[in-house]
Amino acid sequence: MTATDSSAQATASIEEQGRLIRQFFIGVGRAVAAWTRLEYVGPDQMPPAPALIVANHGFGGIFDVNAFTIAALAGAVTEGIDVPVTILTHQAAWTLGVGRLLEPAGFKPAGREVALEALEEGGYVIVMPGGDLDAGKSFAHRNEIVFGGRIGYAALAIEAGVRIIPVVVSGAGETLFVFTDGQRLARQLRLPSLMRIKTMPLSLSVPWGLSFGVAGMLPYFPMPAKMRAAVLDPIVPERGEEPSALAERVEAAMSAKLTEMTEGRVPFLGMRWDDVVGAAKRIRSGR
Repeated sequence: MTATDSSAQATASIEEQGRLIRQFFIGVGRAVAAWTRLEYVGPDQMPPAPALIVANHGFGGIFDVNAFTIAALAGAVTEGIDVPVTILTHQAAWTLGVGRLLEPAGFKPAGREVALEALEEGGYVIVMPGGDLDAGKSFAHRNEIVFGGRIGYAALAIEAGVRIIPVVVSGAGETLFVFTDGQRLARQLRLPSLMRIKTMPLSLSVPWGLSFGVAGMLPYFPMPAKMRAAVLDPIVPERGEEPSALAERVEAAMSAKLTEMTEGRVPFLGMRWDDVVGAAKRIRSGR
């Protein structure tokens, strides 16, 4: 066997690993979508690449229910579109030894150079700018976009000259219960400097029960809270626009959509209070 043949086999093996990992995420995402009765609003096909897809977290990191939901959506709305997809991921995934296993599927450590290269190649780049601040937010803040003032994604879109496609997902914050994000504890443990982790959430989930930090961030069995997802209209950087202004436009659009999705929502059921009252009246009247 020649060196060329060995290289070709190695490349084919990596591509196959990537395909299997993507299928796993899409398959789990579809199962989550069915379990949580996911409602989707948006285009049947993703706007053309290159583009920066900006999404919000639900809870957790790589195993965030939102991440699986977005994987399923991406699989549906990019069907027939043969372009690479890069998922920018927190460095903690590599610190914990998970990131390297996922690299064949397009997971890359979040960074400017990595993202620019992927966009220059004409692909989609998925980023969840809130990081662990958004992923570890408490139940009280579950219906908020928490990006913590991060605007790097906006600077990236301006530099690359690409549109931003916002994706908003609601309901994941009710698939478990998060008491607190644990930012104070994380600071006391010096996690921001040691692992670039700013939260240590205290959560109640199945099967982990009451747990702090890493245990709570592991894959958990979600309660069947109803979820909704939406792909918003692309946001195009304006000539001379500052990153802070573009980030403000993106966050405002995503926050408005998340509020629309969750306003008047009955926790865990996903129905609005008006619908609950109406259903109760119909039951009492025998209709």
